[in-house]
Amino acid sequence: MRCLVWISLAFGSPLFGQAALTVYNQHFAVVREAIPLVLKAGDNRVSYDGATALLEPGSVILRDRVGSIALSIREQSYQASPVSLASLLKLYEGQQISFLVREGNGASRVVPGRIVRAGGGGPNGQYSLRMPPQYAYQSPAEATVQPIVEWEGRLQFELPGTPLFPPLPKELRVKPVLEWVIASTQEAKVNAELSYVTGGLNWEADYNFVSAETGATVDVTGWVTVQNHSGRAFPKTRLKLMAGDVNKLLPAEQRLRMGGVVGGVIGGVPGGVGAAIQEKSFDEYHLYTSSNDVALADGESKQIEFLRVTGVPAKVVYVYEGAKLDTMRMRQYPSEMLRQDPSVGAESNPRVWAMREFANTTASKLGVPLPAGRLRFYRQDAGGEPEFVGESSIRHTPQGETVRVFTGAAFDLAGERRRLNFSVDHQRAQAEESFEIKLRNRKPAAVDVIVVEPLYRWSGWELFANSVPFQKTDSQTVEFRVRVEPGEEKVVLYSVRYKW
Repeated sequence: MRCLVWISLAFGSPLFGQAALTVYNQHFAVVREAIPLVLKAGDNRVSYDGATALLEPGSVILRDRVGSIALSIREQSYQASPVSLASLLKLYEGQQISFLVREGNGASRVVPGRIVRAGGGGPNGQYSLRMPPQYAYQSPAEATVQPIVEWEGRLQFELPGTPLFPPLPKELRVKPVLEWVIASTQEAKVNAELSYVTGGLNWEADYNFVSAETGATVDVTGWVTVQNHSGRAFPKTRLKLMAGDVNKLLPAEQRLRMGGVVGGVIGGVPGGVGAAIQEKSFDEYHLYTSSNDVALADGESKQIEFLRVTGVPAKVVYVYEGAKLDTMRMRQYPSEMLRQDPSVGAESNPRVWAMREFANTTASKLGVPLPAGRLRFYRQDAGGEPEFVGESSIRHTPQGETVRVFTGAAFDLAGERRRLNFSVDHQRAQAEESFEIKLRNRKPAAVDVIVVEPLYRWSGWELFANSVPFQKTDSQTVEFRVRVEPGEEKVVLYSVRYKW
């Protein structure tokens, strides 16, 4: 007969070492924790209540890192539905409990009531006390059922007050619990490592760009924001952040109703003062490690400054995309109709976009991988106070790339795009059209405007007449760079021929 020994490992006990946490910018993380085990010969039942509420049971790895003993795990179970208001109401369904009822004058009294039906906590049956859904799963049908309580001789479709339950039954737990049955051929002390994937943790980056009243340089600061909604606190953890598009399959119930998200960070920037996060390449991604231990409470969003650089060149760039195209309609068009429909490209967009451009190079005081994040731009007024002038976002950007982000529409610049003619020659299998583009500058200083023109009718094209030199930026886009003086209206003319 095998001997079954029960070992209970309470989270936060002196047995546990420091937790290590790697958070991905796709709303999940890997948790690593030391679990010293004292095993007896035979089967040992080990209970651990320090796991998160959103642990993926199939991801659990329990191992001896030094290899002194091969752990043989016969069974593993994960109880992830600890006690909640909904579970207790269900437990006492049909029974009488007490309710604390508060009167309008501020007084309160305790009254008995029988729970006829526990119901659910959905939109038609809101409980007075509600728990986060990760702690008590309810089906959609249960979530729309109202509770029924009999008290003072009548039935009521809501809780009359705060329920006062008897002491907690032993079979109910207040935390998620992992349990194993570990077989050992001998007595052994094992410094085991527990690691698992969990949801409920995420991180993202925010960049703040502040420029002076005049000039084309900015001071850059950045925050890493780590969010913990995993159902567990991490009072002292070694924090790592993984940036990149890691392929991660969602649990089946989540795949039915949601998609993925991304975030980003930057660290180890030359010129940064006391950077709290260091960056290095890892596989196809970038790994950022906190220099100090981090305390992260459940439900907390914690910010860590990771970047502080001054004098980064970031010039303002004006871009005019005058063609107002219905991209949804164009995707549904057959190619023959797209080539011959004169209404395509006839509408004009009057706004000129204001954009910020900076190089991710060491010469610009950056020169490190820039994972995705939000950029906020401020410009100081005459009194030196920063005013918000726009925001945008960037994708993961390697070192050496140039970043150009949209911040808003320029107030004192206007554009106008007009098609002068359009013709189709079916015999020669070609079409021609000509455009007139006007740019007006009401600013007190000259500006350079990049005019972007999409050649949307066909991949085979040539510009056979143009008043301003152009640059081909991809297979169906050209750019004209135009300088417009104060108070001036500048005109760009071009004609294009498509052949198929």
